[in-house]
Amino acid sequence: MMLKAKDIMTTDVVTIRGSATVAEAVKKINEHAVRALIVERRHEQDAYGIVTETDIIYKVTAFGKDPKKMRVYEIMTKPCIVVNPDLGVEYVARLFAQTHIHLAPVIQDTLLGVISIGDILRKGDFVEKPKSILLEERIEQAIQEARATCAEKGATSKECAAAWDIVEELQAEAAHQKAERIEKTAFEVYCDENPDAFEARVYDN
Repeated sequence: MMLKAKDIMTTDVVTIRGSATVAEAVKKINEHAVRALIVERRHEQDAYGIVTETDIIYKVTAFGKDPKKMRVYEIMTKPCIVVNPDLGVEYVARLFAQTHIHLAPVIQDTLLGVISIGDILRKGDFVEKPKSILLEERIEQAIQEARATCAEKGATSKECAAAWDIVEELQAEAAHQKAERIEKTAFEVYCDENPDAFEARVYDN
């Protein structure tokens, strides 16, 4: 079972108003020992924001500005990148890598929690269950199932085509993870053995 964001997120979220001073934000960050605060929405249709310790250091301290006079809304990021609670942990990690962020609120209609690189490191199962290995196992199993389905239903059947669709989706995901190009898919290998199988790709959805 793939771990999801909701399985490892921190539900004790520290929030702050956009109108609060940066000094108040610093106090909250220190009191709660967190690296970022989620900026509250002004109304239900509003977006969430985020203010991080980096924002404070880079935008306030570095320029000698007075944190008691500056407001959170002046240095926050809004709207901020958010995570769906059902998003797989490895996809959260990939999102963080691509966007160069370290923490994001977990939102589904309302604020449910926050997830950080620390949560992934401490609570993730990537050490015990590397997803690349699990994915390769799923691909092998899907190939066996596809071959069995095609043997039973026929190489040009809709069932055979659908079974190979699953295999190709899994292979595409594995290639994306590795940033590699697929030289020949499992279906193309199968078609070398069963040339008529290419007809199976033409069917009504």
